[in-house]
Amino acid sequence: MSARMRGAVLYGAGPCATAGAATCGAAAKVTPTRARAEKTERAAAKSAGGRGRVLVARLDDAGDVLLTGPAVRAVRTQADEVVFLAGPNGRAAAELLPGVDRVVEWQAPWIDHTPPPVGKAQVADLVGRLHGIDEAVILTSFHQSALPLALLLRLASVRRITAISNDYPGSLLDVRHVVDESVDVPEAERALAVARAAGFELPPGDDGKLAVQRPLPDIDKFTGHLLSVGADAGRSANKGANRGANTGANGGTDTGAYVVVHPGTSAPARTWPAERHRQAVRGLAEDGHRVVVTGTERDLTAYVAGDDAADLGGATTFAELAAVLAGAGVLVAGNTGPAHLAAAVGTPVVSLFAPVVPAARWAPYGVPVVLLGDQQAPCGNSRARTCPVPGHPCLSQVTSEQVVKAVRELTQ
Repeated sequence: MSARMRGAVLYGAGPCATAGAATCGAAAKVTPTRARAEKTERAAAKSAGGRGRVLVARLDDAGDVLLTGPAVRAVRTQADEVVFLAGPNGRAAAELLPGVDRVVEWQAPWIDHTPPPVGKAQVADLVGRLHGIDEAVILTSFHQSALPLALLLRLASVRRITAISNDYPGSLLDVRHVVDESVDVPEAERALAVARAAGFELPPGDDGKLAVQRPLPDIDKFTGHLLSVGADAGRSANKGANRGANTGANGGTDTGAYVVVHPGTSAPARTWPAERHRQAVRGLAEDGHRVVVTGTERDLTAYVAGDDAADLGGATTFAELAAVLAGAGVLVAGNTGPAHLAAAVGTPVVSLFAPVVPAARWAPYGVPVVLLGDQQAPCGNSRARTCPVPGHPCLSQVTSEQVVKAVRELTQ
């Protein structure tokens, strides 16, 4: 089960891996009867060849969680149950991942953009909710540490933990996956490599791309609105249909019958100006496309949509947004969660990508992409949330005409 993998360093399990619940799991407050029952169930599952209850953790945002999809499916091949530990911003995405049985939400003080204070009650709450986990695969980006969570998992008596760590992990990790952080590897492949280091492989026939659970929600309630605003998009619909006939999950519209523009991002440094978005919407309508504007900032989506697009700002759940994107010919968006959601439903992306993080790691994965934005700008690899360069040149120099041309390339 713990065969040595290339790039993996195996460590001893550490004291909490062998100590009883009274020593390491006191915070869980589990009754002796329940503990014995769960131990019996897990032992029976393992005797049948399973790996028990396996936790997959990714504690940041929705796009980050979606990029763990291939790794989750690999874990699913041997786990009897897959529990996903997600932050508040990633929970909805985790609930869409194929292979996830249950989602636990927890706001990590060392990862969340608005970190909560650290307290005994908060730690005890997580330790209690993770009672009964047999094994964990911690997934992180290159600038995050897996060790704080590994420590909490040890307190929850998790016996086997795998993660990437540049720092010496001591007894916190059983499998330390070692990577060269100077090499930009797509996040989906990075996560899958960690799962493989733990001994999990994708099932036969799995292409390793992003995916969501099907069927997606019925979006009939949006259908009339989607197709009643903007130019006659018959040409766009016919081109989009080359990706296959649509299902009822998208309200009966033809796949590719519209272009989605998503103007919002989670950080100002990744945002194309609202006026440029509005100009692009108008240009797309003039080019023969029906256009749909999505997002959570209703004032922004209303402004960008104007009279040329359907405005779904604030109207969809995350799963409904997936269904809207699945019916689109192209998504126009920055480096934000919906770009990865589009990739997960197989929709091409015009990516307005600020190079504050490397596109080689974070561009939409596994679908046709046109990348716009100066990837050599001075803000490159700064991880800045607010642009450090006056005038925001990496994205402000992108024109609406370039976006219209990119959409045309992807729909031909």
